[in-house]
Amino acid sequence: MTRPFQFRLERVRALRERAEDSAKEELAASLSYRLKGEAMLRAAADRMSGAQDACRSDEGRTATGEQLMALQSYLESTERARIAAAEDLTRREADVEDRRGKLIAAARERQALERLKERRRADHRLEESRSENAALDEMATALHRRKEALR
Repeated sequence: MTRPFQFRLERVRALRERAEDSAKEELAASLSYRLKGEAMLRAAADRMSGAQDACRSDEGRTATGEQLMALQSYLESTERARIAAAEDLTRREADVEDRRGKLIAAARERQALERLKERRRADHRLEESRSENAALDEMATALHRRKEALR
């Protein structure tokens, strides 16, 4: 009887598949983290824009030196917050690209084992077919010999 196909590297293939799934989850978390960074940058830019608008609306009024210094300090603070948010977003985008690269590498490793598995399965089918054909040929030869012996 023929033996069923068994891929000897199945455990390794399963480990690579789990590694790929883990890389997918890490990429998804990283993408979510980046989206939060984008939201933080938009919020910082909105605060800065609001501060600039407030500064422009106060131009017609007379303000004390202390008020002008406070307004300038607030403008500088919002600008620093926006710059920090932009730098943070850049770091988050780099993390996303790093995770994407890891996912691509994990997928390649798994796909290589999948292709090997399919080649081994095809080899197994071919060997099984050859074995079955040899057995059928042997039976046909034996049947032919019996017929010849009976004549």
